[in-house]
Amino acid sequence: MAAPSPNLELRPLGNTGLKVSSVGFGAAPLGRVFGPVSEDEAIASVREAFRRGINFFDTSPYYGGTLSEKMLGKGLKALGVPRNEYVVSTKCGRYIEGFDFSAERVTRSIDESLERLQLDYVDILQCHDIEFGSLDQIVNETIPALQKLKEARKIRFIGITGLPLGIFTYVLDQVPPGTVDVILSYCHYSINDSTLEDLLPYLKSKGVGIISASPLAMGLLTENGPPEWHPASPELKSVCQAAAAYCKEKGKSITKLAMQYSLSNKDISSVLVGMNSVGQRELENLAMVKTEGRMRSLCCGLFRISW
Repeated sequence: MAAPSPNLELRPLGNTGLKVSSVGFGAAPLGRVFGPVSEDEAIASVREAFRRGINFFDTSPYYGGTLSEKMLGKGLKALGVPRNEYVVSTKCGRYIEGFDFSAERVTRSIDESLERLQLDYVDILQCHDIEFGSLDQIVNETIPALQKLKEARKIRFIGITGLPLGIFTYVLDQVPPGTVDVILSYCHYSINDSTLEDLLPYLKSKGVGIISASPLAMGLLTENGPPEWHPASPELKSVCQAAAAYCKEKGKSITKLAMQYSLSNKDISSVLVGMNSVGQRELENLAMVKTEGRMRSLCCGLFRISW
């Protein structure tokens, strides 16, 4: 298969030396966590994403109880391109059976992930949702174990993920500079919540690459709305529903608008979007990532409207 087309901007990932596509492939749906996905569909979605310029693929053993990693591994192998043409991130510490950030478990975890992914190494191994464990254990046990995996060349870079923004400053202030290479934040850089922006200068000062996920706020910023289990308040759900209706009335898509907003800040290296088939709107609309200069103020204006 040919190298990816230059449809998407490649952005530097902190001090890693990696360049990742501004839109990243979130592989959780390949684990059938949002509905059925056949193996053929999974492979086709990976191939189509790569063809359209996506070179960054993110997964976890937690997604679908390891199924996401297996499906992504088959898709990447089907590309038939040199390994250095794509960047793979997986995670450790969170599994279908629960959380375990012990050195023994995360060390065993990477071997299991590499087998499922059919790879000799992953570019990034991230501690998954660290707020559910002990942050001191992450600092004193988990990250040192990942450093040994780095020395063994099973991983190239170390990352941490989670929802509360305070976890990133806590860990980064505790470890030597350059120990953590990447952070992954979700639901904090979208048109309804841009609080990650306040942390960007700090993260840049630490030299870490910044990945943002859930630009659609786990379904809030869609015409169909979020799933029933979504933790947002009734007030926020109502405002987002009204914003979606307002956009539709004006002939615009709130989903497209939300993606444009999330992609507009180039201090964020990649915005992860969950994908499971070549027919998904996210793949069809990748050409829209060139944002207009007024996009940020326009998006923010949606939530200043009096409903």
